[in-house]
Amino acid sequence: MSLSVLLVSLFTFVQFNCENLFDCQHDSLKNDVAFLPDGSYHWTPFRYWRKLNRVGQTIVSCGDRVGGAGTQAAEDFSVTEESVASWRLPDMVALCEVENDSVMRDLTKRSLLRTARYEYVVTDSPDARGIDVALMYSPFSFRLLNSRAVRITPVRDMSPTRDLLYASGVVMSGDTLHVIVAHLPSRRGGEQLSRPFRRVVAEKIRAVADSVRAVAAAAKIIVAGDFNDYAKSESVRLVCADGFTDVSAEAVGQNGARATYKYHGEWRSLDHILVSTSLLPSVRSCRVHDARFLLTDDEKYGGVQPRRNYLGPRWLDGFSDHLPLVAEFTLDE
Repeated sequence: MSLSVLLVSLFTFVQFNCENLFDCQHDSLKNDVAFLPDGSYHWTPFRYWRKLNRVGQTIVSCGDRVGGAGTQAAEDFSVTEESVASWRLPDMVALCEVENDSVMRDLTKRSLLRTARYEYVVTDSPDARGIDVALMYSPFSFRLLNSRAVRITPVRDMSPTRDLLYASGVVMSGDTLHVIVAHLPSRRGGEQLSRPFRRVVAEKIRAVADSVRAVAAAAKIIVAGDFNDYAKSESVRLVCADGFTDVSAEAVGQNGARATYKYHGEWRSLDHILVSTSLLPSVRSCRVHDARFLLTDDEKYGGVQPRRNYLGPRWLDGFSDHLPLVAEFTLDE
């Protein structure tokens, strides 16, 4: 296969928890006061727009420079609105920790990504802080057919959580691709106490996937998101037992990242990309995107760690406490 044909047939999918992408406006129905100009994070318009462009910079770098090398070696990678055109950008990006439609509109229509002409769908969840999930896609490689939010019914002692986001559309090969984006409940209160809450969401993911396969048995499905669980944890295993493979389970980076998240010196992935059996033969690769500009030295434990935006209330002017996952699919099979 020639390089030109390969570039056309590749479909690049990114999963990224972008760490508290809030706007600066108060939503009276949500507990978002920390991310206001007079809140504990002093979340000013300057910091907000800086963050938007940081997210855009990260997404651009997950692609490839047209006719050139990628960005894994870049120490100080920068991108301008004009230079976006020189990159083959990801076809689809699943985002966690975005506040609302306004944030997504700013990201796609007003940040440095605006020339990329991404479209998006986003949930409006009952999560107390107001954080949601979104799916951003290129209309040149994915034609949206349907999307909907799937509400999670809380069980005893479980707080309202993020909706699932389901979307389907037609990709370049003419096949229909189904995507489920999830951000499972956190481990607040302890892993064991919160485990049943993530189990509830995992079961709902299975139900959505089963409803898709009831109509098309060989449906090609991607489940992606922040599971707040690791590859061998119950929630991930439950979804995988329903005909999915965690193609990100062994994903690593090229610049020292052994997973997408580092906690107390240990690399482990809370983020996952799961694919249905019918889509598995199309998976070309899956990696942690640890371009050097996304990393900083880990002075306490050694090595490197994600260059996060905040450490407690202290603004670090970074990118995110998670690194992106990048999966490539060959769609001409």
